[in-house]
Amino acid sequence: MKNLIEMIERAAEKFPQKIAFRDERRSVTYQEFYENSRSVAAAVANARLFRKPVAVMFERSVENLEAMVGVLLSGNFYTVIDCEMPTERIKQIFKTLEPAALLISDSCAEKADKIGFSGKIIKYSEAVLLEPFDELMLEIKSSVIDTDPAYVLFTSGSTGVPKGAVMSHRSLISYIRWFSDTFDIDGETVFGSQTPFYFSMSVSDVFSTIYKGATLNIIPKTLFSFPIKLIEFLNERRVNTVYWVPSAMCIIANLKVFDYCKLESLKKVLFAGEVMPVKQLNYWMEHIPKAMYANLFGPTETTDICTYYIVDRKFSDSETLPIGKHCDNCDVFVVNEDGKAAEVGESGELYARGSFLAMGYYNNPEKTAEAFVQNPLNHSYPETVYKTGDLVKYNEEGNLIYLSRKDFRIKHMGYRIEPGEIEAAVGAVDRIAACAVVYDQADDKIALFYQGKKITDSELAESLAKRLPVYMMPEVYISLKQFPYNSNGKIDRKLLKENLRQIKMGENYGKAY
Repeated sequence: MKNLIEMIERAAEKFPQKIAFRDERRSVTYQEFYENSRSVAAAVANARLFRKPVAVMFERSVENLEAMVGVLLSGNFYTVIDCEMPTERIKQIFKTLEPAALLISDSCAEKADKIGFSGKIIKYSEAVLLEPFDELMLEIKSSVIDTDPAYVLFTSGSTGVPKGAVMSHRSLISYIRWFSDTFDIDGETVFGSQTPFYFSMSVSDVFSTIYKGATLNIIPKTLFSFPIKLIEFLNERRVNTVYWVPSAMCIIANLKVFDYCKLESLKKVLFAGEVMPVKQLNYWMEHIPKAMYANLFGPTETTDICTYYIVDRKFSDSETLPIGKHCDNCDVFVVNEDGKAAEVGESGELYARGSFLAMGYYNNPEKTAEAFVQNPLNHSYPETVYKTGDLVKYNEEGNLIYLSRKDFRIKHMGYRIEPGEIEAAVGAVDRIAACAVVYDQADDKIALFYQGKKITDSELAESLAKRLPVYMMPEVYISLKQFPYNSNGKIDRKLLKENLRQIKMGENYGKAY
């Protein structure tokens, strides 16, 4: 299998009448999904595009998936844009991506107008009515090779500018084979999908569904505000496999939802994106003891995951859950401060190598050169590896333990966030003189220190809501008359973090707007 087009075709041939994807409004069989995606592909091909970036702006829906796959079938590569994403962030992404076309749902048309995109705009409702061009589709399939881009996924950038990780067909195919084999994904698997399609975790359940002929249910976001209804939805759809961020699992645990209702079909619980609190995991394991639990770890730049740990014992609430060992066909190693392989128990930076790796960052050679480097332990031949920036160590059992981000990058609500991107948005607000973001890991809150004239916390928050996604919004606002600076003339972030401990005692701490 050299490209994803072949994977998608095979699924339609092997499972034509089986339900592939379902949302609140509709469900599609593999044959229907394939035909709709082919129509979308025809619309994109009509624009005479090949190996070009196509932005896909939709609500999270079956149509969104058909649009993504349609772009792949057209021989191009996609970037998913959330219709609710702040306009300024979309403009930043578009400045880097320079999409050749914008594929939208009808409900996102107004958002597309606000962006001011001057290129080709394709409406899904019109595209899905087109007849596919069989000869052209065959020509496209034969021309797409495994190292061609499949999609570009934008993560938070340290300078305030999002970075677009370029993922190839080869990387995704290699990763999906591992994911499907390791977690026994097959035709009986029924996913309950929680993550947005612009988040790297989503490729795991979406494309393993296609690869193995499983069924994927798109869970409405609103249900996580009504946990009892969420459980009812999962039971009604007979969901037996979930791959969620820990914060979503913690909603269930913290409200003790399983004390009132049960998940009837659940067999596999996978989680990634942030540290999973053992206390909340234990709640799940006590109430669904026969399920398999696995802690997955990895950056967007390794498709989704580079290490994993299948929970094989009881952990106390105070213990740290390992991130485990490397995936098949994706090796990892730890380099200490001296540039040598770290010993057991010694902390160091995690590196990854293998077919899961991204090709680099789109239109960003500087950041690519910083992160995708020659293997520091190999001086004999060219070997590009990914420098993750994660600090880890091996325990006595040979499992990796996650320690922290090397550059203080924030992990919040399942997302990897660069403080610099938040600070860039704050700095763009009128009346702000200086700012700094500090992450309160103990309470999982993003705290914003700022210096400004005649601006209130609520006014600042209102302005930021127009610039940042919800998961990047600060939850604590602290106004300063003057920032502390260190001997290098930089804001003393260490001192700010120490001061935050005292501020936490105040009654307004944790107030979000």
